[in-house]
Amino acid sequence: MSLYVEGLSKELPSTTNGMAQFQEVMRQQLESSMHVELEKLMSTAKGVDAKVSKKDFEGFRKIFHRFLQVKGPSVEWPKINRPPEDSIQPYDKIKAKGLPDNIADSLNKLVVVKLNGGLGTSMGCKGPKSLISVRNENTFLDLTVQQIEHLNKTYNADVPLVLMNSFNTDEDTKKILQKYTHHRVKIHTFNQSRYPRINKESLLPVAKDMGMTGENGDVWYPPGHGDIYASFYNSGLLEQLIAEGKEYIFVSNIDNLGATVDLYILNHLVSQPNGKRCEFIMEVTDKTRADVKGGTLIQYDGKLRLLEIAQVPKAHVDEFKSVTKFKIFNTNNLWISLSAIKRLQEQNAMDMEIIVNPKTLDGGLNVIQLETAVGAAIKCFDNALGINVPRSRFLPVKTTSDLLLVMSNLYSLEAGSLTMSERREFPTTPHVKLGSSFTKVQEYLTRFESIPDMLELDHLTVSGDVTFGKHVSLKGTVIIIANHGDRIDIPAGSMLENKIVLHGQLKHWISPYNRPQISCLDLKSFMNPGGSGWRQLPEVNLHQFGGLSRSRGKKILVTQSWDSQAYSLKECAPDSQK
Repeated sequence: MSLYVEGLSKELPSTTNGMAQFQEVMRQQLESSMHVELEKLMSTAKGVDAKVSKKDFEGFRKIFHRFLQVKGPSVEWPKINRPPEDSIQPYDKIKAKGLPDNIADSLNKLVVVKLNGGLGTSMGCKGPKSLISVRNENTFLDLTVQQIEHLNKTYNADVPLVLMNSFNTDEDTKKILQKYTHHRVKIHTFNQSRYPRINKESLLPVAKDMGMTGENGDVWYPPGHGDIYASFYNSGLLEQLIAEGKEYIFVSNIDNLGATVDLYILNHLVSQPNGKRCEFIMEVTDKTRADVKGGTLIQYDGKLRLLEIAQVPKAHVDEFKSVTKFKIFNTNNLWISLSAIKRLQEQNAMDMEIIVNPKTLDGGLNVIQLETAVGAAIKCFDNALGINVPRSRFLPVKTTSDLLLVMSNLYSLEAGSLTMSERREFPTTPHVKLGSSFTKVQEYLTRFESIPDMLELDHLTVSGDVTFGKHVSLKGTVIIIANHGDRIDIPAGSMLENKIVLHGQLKHWISPYNRPQISCLDLKSFMNPGGSGWRQLPEVNLHQFGGLSRSRGKKILVTQSWDSQAYSLKECAPDSQK
């Protein structure tokens, strides 16, 4: 879990001037020791690497200095206010302004930037996550290029694509970029900084030289997407794009398939008078119970500011998670002025809260990473604005559960963009939870002979060794549970509607009719358990899964292992027999 800095003084309360002086001496000694270690590391760098590493280390020194200087929590809860109404505009209001006659003029001022520093390891893949196939053999990167090429061809525009790579993804990404040579998209890349991981005890770098192999394989890290401002500026690409007449960048995570160029938001940016131009737009969307940990916008010291859960005092975490008080969350789709980035970098005025991210290396050594988040800089820009966009603009693919949704017939693919199928009656996305047997992409793919029809699906839970034949249809609420040692094969052509499948047989048929008025266990408490070990839940009427069993009033008893994600169900006697 990432933690925001609360300062070294937390352990050394400054109750007297003498203590304050002692703390300052300690900080100076730590900075001096860090300087010596970084110089030693730099002495092992050669050629171009030495020049790049020098700029990286300049940034690292700044963030380390701020890390040592920070005192107390990064926010004072009583000073937090809801943003003024006009600071978060509804998307419909932006859209109502319409589009200009010459859309190309607006597009020619835009650059699309994709955050491409992540690996696909969480989904069992090697190399950059952007190279994972997500739809019709198209990767995240393929879809991004198709989207921008479609814009350029449709409007005879020149929107370039910029990829912010990390040292983990740069080499593989550059190799694959050759396939887009004949596409109508100019593609540029620049690299995030490379910072040294710090020993948690000594607060000194773990690395002994600038190498990245062998013992040094895991002692470096890319310092979060907040590094985009400094790295973009240092690369020279920022200056180049400004010289070409570009004014704004649209920044998003490359795995967010909903983050496409929106012409209405772009028009809102470029149509404002020069003196009142918005320098920063953050796309937010309505929070659901699945998004309670997402960062939100607040008013703080007269500025619009991003508040992350890691900044929230423990006593107020539940309040932060409330969907009534904090109703929106950050999608990380951002529109930012290039000239403003240049100004803030040159004035050294880019102020972002530091995230302290603890890690444990393979050998057991505890280290910390100092990181920043790109959205945290919103408070530094003039006339910053939030726009409450439709949920469709937030379609991240973080797990194979997400992958199943975007691969299914729930979405239509056209010119690289996914849109909800018109044949789906409800605009909401089904809740899908695939078990640990589906975590890795390759294993996930072997479990589906074809992706099921999910147009009428509301909820899907699959746990254990389960496979799906061709042309399976899933409707309503479907729960499929194979206990340890069992296997369930869903036959080709099956139609499962409001069913619980257990031990390889259809144990319960759930009907939407004759539902008794009964208090039922919240489905979320069944789906999102906490703690460890075995826990027995109360008797659960099947109504909570979308209906009840054919035998009126029949219940099941659910026992679940939180650690192994195994489930055990058994029928209970109806109320009349108890």
